[in-house]
Parts: sequence; C-alpha cells; structure tokens
Amino acid sequence: MSGRMSGTSLLILGGTTFAGRAVAEEALARGWSVTAFNRGRAAAPPGVVPLVGDRTEEGGLAALAEGAWDLVVDTWSDAPRAVRDAAGLLAGRAGHFTYVSSRSVYRWPIPAGATEDAPVVDASPDADVTEYAADKRGGELAAEAAFGADRSLFVRCGLILGPHENVGRLPWWLARIARGGPVLAPGPPGLPLQYVDVRDLARWILDAAERGLAGPYDLVSASGHTTMGELLDACVDVTGSDAELRWTDPETILAAGIAPWTELPIWTSPGEFHASLHRSDVSRALASGLRCRPVAETVADTWAWIRGLGGDLPDVPERGALGLAAEREAEVLGRG
Repeated sequence: MSGRMSGTSLLILGGTTFAGRAVAEEALARGWSVTAFNRGRAAAPPGVVPLVGDRTEEGGLAALAEGAWDLVVDTWSDAPRAVRDAAGLLAGRAGHFTYVSSRSVYRWPIPAGATEDAPVVDASPDADVTEYAADKRGGELAAEAAFGADRSLFVRCGLILGPHENVGRLPWWLARIARGGPVLAPGPPGLPLQYVDVRDLARWILDAAERGLAGPYDLVSASGHTTMGELLDACVDVTGSDAELRWTDPETILAAGIAPWTELPIWTSPGEFHASLHRSDVSRALASGLRCRPVAETVADTWAWIRGLGGDLPDVPERGALGLAAEREAEVLGRG
C-alpha cells in the first residue's frame, strides 16, 4: 500500500451507491475529508459532507461553485456533457480527476487478451444520453479535455461484485441458492471469471489517484481469479442451504432459450462473448497495485449485507429484471 496523503480532500460526484459508496467508505477509513455531490436520492455514508444538485438541470452545479479538492472521483454513467460541465467547473480547483468508466468503451467484440490499447467506440464529450458504451467513452473524453491527459484517470471496470451491489447479479445467486433444492448451475464448473470486488476497486482508485496515475486502466481481476464452480460453491457454503448444484452444459441451456448474463447472471457460455468479458489482459492494473481478495470473502460479505437487510434485496427498477424464473429452471432440470 502506498503512503497516504496527509489531510487529503476528496470530492466524489456520486458517492451514495455501490462503487461510489465504496470509494467514500475507503476514503473515510483513511482519515480523508470527503465531500459527495449528488441528487440526494440516497444517503452518503456517515462522515461525508453532502452537496446536493442535479447536473442535468439548469444551474444544477451551483453547489460546486466554490471549494477546492485534491482529488475528484466521478461515477457518472449518462450524458457525457454532464461530465464535461462538472469537470470544466472543477479543473482549476482540483488536482486530479478520476472517471469511473467501463470496459464497454472498447469496440465489440473485445478479443481475448485485449489490453487498454484495444480500439474504442466513437464518442463525443458534448453528447446527450446515447448508449452506454459511447456515453462512458464520451465521459472519458470530457474529463481529459478539462484536466488534461496527465491529470485524468480512466478506470475501465468490468464485472463488479460485493456488498451493496445495486445490479443484483451476485445477490440473485445468493438468494436463489439460499432457497435450496436443485439449482440449475451453468457449466462448465471450471469456466474462468474475471471481476473485481467493489472494495478492491475503491482501494485501487484512491491509491492510483493519490499517486497521480493517468490514462486508461482495465480494472478487473486476472482471468480465472475464480471460476463459476468456485463462485457457486461459495454461495452454497455461506448460505448453509441444502441446495444441490445441477451442473448443466451450455448447449442445453442455450437450446432452452435461456439468456446468458441476464437470466443466469454473471455466466456466459464459452466463446466470443465470454472472451470479451472474462479474458482481458489486466497486467497494467496488476503492476500498478491492484490486489483482489478471494471470492469466498466477496460472497460471504455480500451475504452478510443481504442478511442485514432482512433478506430483502434492494429494488432498482431502472436496472431491469435479472434471474431465471423458477418454472423455467424446473423445466430445464426436468429434462436432465
């Protein structure tokens, strides 16, 4: 771990959900001064100074008109012009700008073994909402235009898991396995996965920002840090359920019309799609200090968070429905 900046001040544009929340909690744990600017729809962690505004509205950045910070972290995912306006306003009053981007900025399909040099999609920093990949790339361009190439860091995340997950991928598997009984387990069990625990992501972001790293970094574990089998076995272990994993080959799953990634979260069948999501070369991130905790820890801590909610998963309608319907699962298992 690198040495800590004494009295570091951090501004998070976001800071209340999942990745932004993890960054806020990690910064507070380091004794940093943390300010979070957002729409006020959810509470930031205790200890964060809140600033409320909606940067999609006229005058929505008024709360940022004054103040100075050492570091800025922006988690915005929509119109690039919102990143442009915020970064432009802050460029003379902050030392470094980190934009939490996505590996989706690369042109699809992303070849196995791809690095940060892979071709990216076309985008504009001045665009309104278009589609996710172009919006994230546009956000990168907006950050760089305001802060320059030497003061802007692009964190191109892949699959993110861990406590407070507001997408619902790992929470769905935990809830399904906790119900017990035969479980459709998408094979092969040794299928390699590539992801990052949100807390490891947050730690790396703050370490990288305080060191002044710049440019793009793909932020996921090495491919095969865990496997589909290890992930689901960990879910069985932590829930203590009587779930029986019925490993099913990809051909049977696809023939049944079950959608990878959405109906069976995290999983994709071996092939081009899997290579794009789980076979990237993350040597740059690993060499810069990324350290990834064991999958069993991520699963256990996510389950503890869910149990702390009383077992009711957060409802995030804008994310869309995830998971396989029970009757569809039973139908496929009945054919085995």
